[in-house]
Amino acid sequence: MISIREVAETNAMIEKENLDVRTITMGISLLECADGNLDKTCDNIYKKIYESAKDLVRTGEEISHDYGIPIVNKRISVTPIALVGASCCKETDDFVKIALTLDRAAKDTGVNFLGGYSALVSKGMTQSDELLIRSIPDALSSTELVCSSVNLGSTKTGIDMDAVRLMGTVIRQTALKTSERDSLGCAKLVVFCNAPDDNPFMAGAFHGVTEAERILNVGVSGPGVVKKALEKIHGADFETLCEVVKKTAFKVTRVGQLVAQEASRRMGIPFGIVDLSLAPTPAIGDSVADILCEMGLEYAGAPGTTAALALLNDQVKKGGLMASSYVGGLSGAFIPVSEDQGMIDAVNAGALTLEKLEAMTCVCSVGLDMIAIPGDTKETTIAGIIADEMALGMVNQKTTACRLIPVIGKGVGENVEFGGLLGHAPIMPVNPFSCDEFVNRRGRIPAPVHSFKN
Repeated sequence: MISIREVAETNAMIEKENLDVRTITMGISLLECADGNLDKTCDNIYKKIYESAKDLVRTGEEISHDYGIPIVNKRISVTPIALVGASCCKETDDFVKIALTLDRAAKDTGVNFLGGYSALVSKGMTQSDELLIRSIPDALSSTELVCSSVNLGSTKTGIDMDAVRLMGTVIRQTALKTSERDSLGCAKLVVFCNAPDDNPFMAGAFHGVTEAERILNVGVSGPGVVKKALEKIHGADFETLCEVVKKTAFKVTRVGQLVAQEASRRMGIPFGIVDLSLAPTPAIGDSVADILCEMGLEYAGAPGTTAALALLNDQVKKGGLMASSYVGGLSGAFIPVSEDQGMIDAVNAGALTLEKLEAMTCVCSVGLDMIAIPGDTKETTIAGIIADEMALGMVNQKTTACRLIPVIGKGVGENVEFGGLLGHAPIMPVNPFSCDEFVNRRGRIPAPVHSFKN
């Protein structure tokens, strides 16, 4: 039985502390849409997405109205398109045509974003994979709602360095193709190591081949709720701090569980997972960096930051796991620079550097996220940064990612405004020394010795 006190507490979280369900994401399998004819494939894709998701936005809005819980985004993820288009796409323009079909389906269903313009190449690229990857700049520059992701490595298979090098080129080409919008296309493009099949958050969401025909995944967020809870125990010992974070994460996850189960019941589609990720927004009071400061840091990036973030991430996971039998996706703390005002303040103060962010990614949910870098950054340097992040994920058996935005025409000291939930960011300096010879080697980095579990 839910008590009046718990109802009042949840209302306060929503009204004063920025608690929200960040997204309901419907995963849709497109495997049956594949056909040797491109036009037929596109028709099949549109029909499958539209028929599956035509009621998603309405259902989300009704649940939000009935329960008083903000549901910020309604999204779709689909089977990696490199698989779906393999039999009919013979050149990059063919994949772009599928991207345009995805964009039309997303607009007609009314969702915020559609993810799954993706390829999984942790051990090597098929012809279809490479064509899709090379098509990404044109696809993202000609669509509005399509998001793209590429999985470049895993603990089991190692890192495909040929694909890493290619992604350095693709990211820069995407920045150039969308330069009139401050290279915004790169904000819809992410690369992974150990990408999960059930991630509801963009830009990395795709519907894995191990998933059901259709599934509903929910992402819930509440950095402001955690910060307010910690303010009440200011100066307490670590055990007390951990207990408060864990209990708060439990409460937040229960809200996501409620929404997920209700959406599943109303739409007749199975509930997949709840992803409890402390995903900040540019709004004041909705910052992961502010949580770290409440723990006792002057700025995010100060000595002790990685330890504080490790504590936060671990307690969020422990609390979430007790609140739902199906916690999945990424679940933890996100540290996107442009979407977190506290992170932006730390960069501007000189407390937070790219290298420190890389260290923090060893213990957070994802990786180097929404980081604006100088527009003249070399392709090989971008590839080198990606390779470092992929290695952290591979060796530590966790998901890591890079969403880097080389902002064409801008340099260190300037700012870029993306708008909305994507926020704004200072251009961060990158290490000026060359990694060309390393990146231009061929082949792949083998899996680490501890990957052999059988």
